[in-house]
Amino acid sequence: MQSRSYTNLLELASGNFPVMGREREKRKMPRVMTVPGSITELDDDQASSVASDNPSSLAMDRMIIVANQLPLKAKRRVDNKGWSFTWDDESLYLRIKDGFPDEMEVLYVGSLNVDVDPIEQDDVAQVLLDRFGCVPTFLPPNLIEKFYDGFCKKQLWPLFHYMLPYSVDHGGRFDRSMWEAYVAANKLFSQKVIEVINPEDDFVWIHDYHLMVLPTFLRRRFNRLRMGFFLHSPFPSSEIYRTLPVREEILKALLNSDLIGFHTFDYARHFLSCCSRMFGLEYQSKRGYIGLDYYGRTVGIKIMPVGIHMGQIKSVMKLADKEWRVGELKQQFEGKTILLGVDDMDVFKAINLKLLAMEQLLKTHPSWQGRAVLVQIANPARGRGGIFMDEIQAEIQESCKRINDQFGKPGYQPIVYIDTPLGINERVAYYSIAECVVVTAVRDGLNLIPYEYIVCREGISGSETGTDSNEPKKSMLVVSEFIGCSPSLSGAIRVNPWNVEATAEAMNEAISMSEPEKQLRHEKHYRYVSIHNVGYWSRSFLQDMERTCADHFRKRCWGIGLGFGFRVVSLDPNFRKLSIDDIVSAYIKAKNRAILLDYDGTVMPQNSIIKTPSREVISILNTLSGDENNKVFIVSGRGRESLSKVFSPCRKLGIAAEHGYFMRWPGDVEWETCGHSNDFGWMQMAEPVMKLYTESTDGSSIETKESALVWQYRDADPGFGFAQAKEMLDHLESVLANEPVAVKSGQYIVEVKPQEASKGLVAEKIFTSMAEKGKQADFVLCIGDDRSDEDMFEIIGNAISRNMLSVNTNVFACTVGQKPSKAKYYLDDPTEVILMLENLAEATDSPVTSEDESE
Repeated sequence: MQSRSYTNLLELASGNFPVMGREREKRKMPRVMTVPGSITELDDDQASSVASDNPSSLAMDRMIIVANQLPLKAKRRVDNKGWSFTWDDESLYLRIKDGFPDEMEVLYVGSLNVDVDPIEQDDVAQVLLDRFGCVPTFLPPNLIEKFYDGFCKKQLWPLFHYMLPYSVDHGGRFDRSMWEAYVAANKLFSQKVIEVINPEDDFVWIHDYHLMVLPTFLRRRFNRLRMGFFLHSPFPSSEIYRTLPVREEILKALLNSDLIGFHTFDYARHFLSCCSRMFGLEYQSKRGYIGLDYYGRTVGIKIMPVGIHMGQIKSVMKLADKEWRVGELKQQFEGKTILLGVDDMDVFKAINLKLLAMEQLLKTHPSWQGRAVLVQIANPARGRGGIFMDEIQAEIQESCKRINDQFGKPGYQPIVYIDTPLGINERVAYYSIAECVVVTAVRDGLNLIPYEYIVCREGISGSETGTDSNEPKKSMLVVSEFIGCSPSLSGAIRVNPWNVEATAEAMNEAISMSEPEKQLRHEKHYRYVSIHNVGYWSRSFLQDMERTCADHFRKRCWGIGLGFGFRVVSLDPNFRKLSIDDIVSAYIKAKNRAILLDYDGTVMPQNSIIKTPSREVISILNTLSGDENNKVFIVSGRGRESLSKVFSPCRKLGIAAEHGYFMRWPGDVEWETCGHSNDFGWMQMAEPVMKLYTESTDGSSIETKESALVWQYRDADPGFGFAQAKEMLDHLESVLANEPVAVKSGQYIVEVKPQEASKGLVAEKIFTSMAEKGKQADFVLCIGDDRSDEDMFEIIGNAISRNMLSVNTNVFACTVGQKPSKAKYYLDDPTEVILMLENLAEATDSPVTSEDESE
């Protein structure tokens, strides 16, 4: 295997110099590689990883927006010498900057929708950077075919819209070469970002499903980079998403972002469900913000639909005033009630369901025959990865012909089907004459067509387009409940598009509704759309990104893992790994030592099938507890009978069972009870409640201890078990409100125990006892791995101020695993705990007796 220094030499030899800071002068943009990369190349980036420790060259923040395509239009010049570029006014990404501060610089990274000859790429890149602030990613044609038309359109797009690949023709079977092309393309995008980024000052905002593994490439280079991701398509339910062979790679890559955005709570909920089922991550909601704790980093979840650019629509409406098209359309459809559909040619837009609903409307409400017209505009399919395009178009054509033949007559056709591309100018003209817009997509990301329609129906004062300024404003909508904008349009009539009859009735209701109600619904629509525009959305996302990343430069962080298993561990500056040398040194100097050890997950691996300690562990504990200067305790939630049996060879070991309700001091055989009462009548109240949830939750069980009841759901469905545990917690707290017990939740458990029993009180009792005997501890080691151990860490943190420990006491509170904790130290796993204890045992003054060893 190559050394990292050798890898760096190879990169330098090839001229691949990482950009360490922002260069403000003009610079030539090097041409990107023109052959697909491979997944193994992901690990090569670690060799030139750049830590975010350099001072900022500029105080001003900058936003780098990364999307599959730049917000530009490109075309060859007439003389075929070079290119001409203009902004694409209809691009959402162009309008994002409306929500940013005026002084914030915006840089775009993306590909072009044209094939630029490699010879021209350097010149084109320089022009785009200088004139537009755009950094183009030139993808070779063979890569685009497998990346965009292949993996994006044939695998991700169908799956994210709930289409499973049951056969080669249905959806699209997973193709490893397409996945490799997807990874290679994402790597090319990352290289262009790395060329221009200043990691201290810049925000990076990545957009949509084309670039879902890009966060990993960037996070490997810049651990503290402030990075957000927004998914513009739906996110499927976990049952659908988990069929993807590369499900973990994509999910882990997304979790390398700081903020992940979705249009609706449904899409976010599906994502969170995947995180729970696949990685055991549970989200928390605090003060209205949702966050996932991922290796010490909080990954924020943002739920807010995109809006439209009001100024652009209104400027188009003003231009349309001078066009003849509006007047021509009014004349063409004079006396008719227009229902309008505007959709991309896509199987998920369900255009044919809309046509069937129109047919049903004319059948069940004959009064609309000759009067109601459905104008259906079908935009060309995006990319060449569309599914069933020929079949869909044939079905639509057949339906249009059948309906027009059945209900049409001279001067009237119920279906007007337009399958040529229409610009926004012409769309505005159709919006102005439509009584209702109908969207019947069976699955869609957001769909901004209803928003555009609402703004056009509001009109502009003194305008011919839309309604006159003195005329009442109306905008009726029939929208599928399966599209992203549906929840935000409370005045729309929502339908299940698969139910053709119900959709037909909704269309009839929309065009038959009383004028005052139409106006009221429009007012509600327009109020929402005008406030929640694209600037509002981008401003809100930026604010949440700033909040989520606020402590990036305060924490210590480093990357671990290979390939797409890479993640950044982020910890408090005072939280560090326990050094064996340091603790051994402090141990040797100390005269009175207190050692408190949790059992499961600390000295015994949590998932171990064999739950008895090895001879090695017994020997170590005997050595430590055999030293008269040591007080060594096992502090566990297990029952005393179980612990007595397991540690019977360790006569000088102290044991606190059931979180300290029972304690046995070193050398004693009798147990003492910390509780003031032996009345456990509350168990008769709590146990029936637990049994109720156990019967209805497959995979759960009840453990009855002497002083406590524990309901565990480790083997239950994660989502259902978590929901049941939360409800049970509330139920038990209500039932036991007047009882001297505490109801607590832990890792896959809900426990009811006496209030006076806690591991923290055990620690307090041990410290107090040592001080009373004139042997105040000057060395404390406390190790645990779960929530109950945090009570010990908290007591230890306050012990000096409460005079239980002296200011000179060396305190080592240590949690197992790199995670947020009240402890100041951590060890990675029980193996490291045993290694550390073994080193302490070797430094122990008093050797263990042969009698103890024989036990």
